[in-house]
Amino acid sequence: MLLAAAVVSHVFWGFSFLFTDSALKVADMFLLLSHRFLAAFALMNLLLLFRVVRIDFRGKWKRIWLPLLMGLMEPVIYFIGEECGILHSTTIFSGVMIAVIPIVAIFAAIPVLHEKPTVGQVLFSFLSVGGVIGIGLLTKKEGALDWIGVVGLVVAVLSAVVYGIMDRGLSAEFTPFERTYLMIGMGAVCFTPIALIRTGFDLAAFAAPLGSADYLAAVLFLSVCCSVISYFLLSYMATYMTVTRTAIYANLTTAVSVIAGALILKEPFSWLGALFCTVILAGIYGVQRFARKDEPETIQKQSEPTGGE
Repeated sequence: MLLAAAVVSHVFWGFSFLFTDSALKVADMFLLLSHRFLAAFALMNLLLLFRVVRIDFRGKWKRIWLPLLMGLMEPVIYFIGEECGILHSTTIFSGVMIAVIPIVAIFAAIPVLHEKPTVGQVLFSFLSVGGVIGIGLLTKKEGALDWIGVVGLVVAVLSAVVYGIMDRGLSAEFTPFERTYLMIGMGAVCFTPIALIRTGFDLAAFAAPLGSADYLAAVLFLSVCCSVISYFLLSYMATYMTVTRTAIYANLTTAVSVIAGALILKEPFSWLGALFCTVILAGIYGVQRFARKDEPETIQKQSEPTGGE
């Protein structure tokens, strides 16, 4: 079940690049993010309304600021940092910075969550990251690197790491659906004002992109598959797996995006690209294979389930 959750979530994120590129031809990034997270939050509330799932924050209100802070880290700060980084840096530099997120997360989890990866897990993590960097080196798109790009990418890396550690750390108090609900709500609340400011508070301009069938399809995929389903599955994994084991799956997104680009967009796919994808998969397998035998499956199981998952 955990393997299926990892594969499904990161396959969806791998295809997200195709839908994002399509949507950005119609609207800018912040308008897309607003529509994406508004739609995702609306779907989650429909699930609650029809009692498909349930949430229960009784006894948790004093601590609810923590999952809200987690939602501020990602998607809000992460996406803003990543966008600034990509616009103000080279493709290679931005790719390398995003690729090191699993490594930073693994080492950050040692003092914070007291998780101790094995030597094999660390080595295979670097192997997988090396595959991602290799794919980045194959890209031909260039850009100009400046301090805004560097700062933006550093912020993106740190916010993603904090999100991953908090997602794991809060798993004993909040269910996967509760954590996902709050973080997606933060995305809707934060990105929508930015989008409205950029459209001059013109509601017609705010809604105009939704008239495009391609844009609407992209928003639906990004909101349902890449936000609700993928982030829920990520939180589900964080409940039962260490940061070391969950973080490394992020590199699967790169392999899927490369393969999807080759199959759907007919982008060039060399034997080196295939080799680096294989290296990524080998690294992910190694991290799971060399996990500690006595590794706890959960930080602390909740005494009573409060969600419908």
